[in-house]
Amino acid sequence: MKISEIFTSREITVSLELFPPKPGAGFADMKKIVRECADLKPSFISVTCGAGGGGSQNTLEVVREVEAGGVSSLAHLVAMELRRDEISEMLDDLEANGIVNIMALRGDFPPGVTENSGDFRYASDLIAEIKKRGNFCVGGACYPEGHPEAGTWQHDIENLKIKIDAGCEFLTTQMFFDNNILYNFMYRLLKNGINVPIVAGIMPVTNARQIQRIFKLSGAPVPPRFKAITDRFSNNPKAMRQAGIAYASEQIIDLIANGVNNIHIYTMNKPEIAGSIMKNLSEIFR
Repeated sequence: MKISEIFTSREITVSLELFPPKPGAGFADMKKIVRECADLKPSFISVTCGAGGGGSQNTLEVVREVEAGGVSSLAHLVAMELRRDEISEMLDDLEANGIVNIMALRGDFPPGVTENSGDFRYASDLIAEIKKRGNFCVGGACYPEGHPEAGTWQHDIENLKIKIDAGCEFLTTQMFFDNNILYNFMYRLLKNGINVPIVAGIMPVTNARQIQRIFKLSGAPVPPRFKAITDRFSNNPKAMRQAGIAYASEQIIDLIANGVNNIHIYTMNKPEIAGSIMKNLSEIFR
């Protein structure tokens, strides 16, 4: 089922994100993770290309498992370093397997690199290429704090409008930890005529090792309330896990109460974490 149709058929959507095993790694554990996520009955499951954008073949394998579990899938495609013929082969593969939903991303530059070596400079170029095929539903990414390379809010908004004009049908946010940042961002989008569905990306931070890495990678500011939680519980693994699940659950409650009805949980391949959140909010998600 196309994700654009899922958004129109359900008042509240809850999607999960998985990353595939590294090339050469075993697949048995991944199948178990997919089954456990599918048992949670999410609206759809998004599958990344793994660290650095690699492992597209493994992405397809995980996507097949998701679809076999009776859940709609969203396959990530990353433009960086890919040639037009390679993208064409990937689209052929997805189409042959009945995969109709794609998340089109530019990808992150390696340190010291500022230009793509492939045929697609921006995500919007990849989106336009995919939409030529006609049958795919395509989503894109957005940054509630503003894209780190955009320079200004207005430039970031203009780039998002280019994505939409190229055929992007919904936007999924990078992780954020202060809902007010998202609300301000969505106001800017509406003010500038962008009204595609926005999917709020929520990252449950449940262990001390994640904390510094996540905030370094995301560039998201640390709200004082969240900092207090991590300062208090980061040395107590069980307490930090419980506090992280509670914080993410409260974020989602506030989002839905304020009309943000499309929620995306970055699971880090831990279905038990997503399951705890969905259990906490079972009546809200009903």
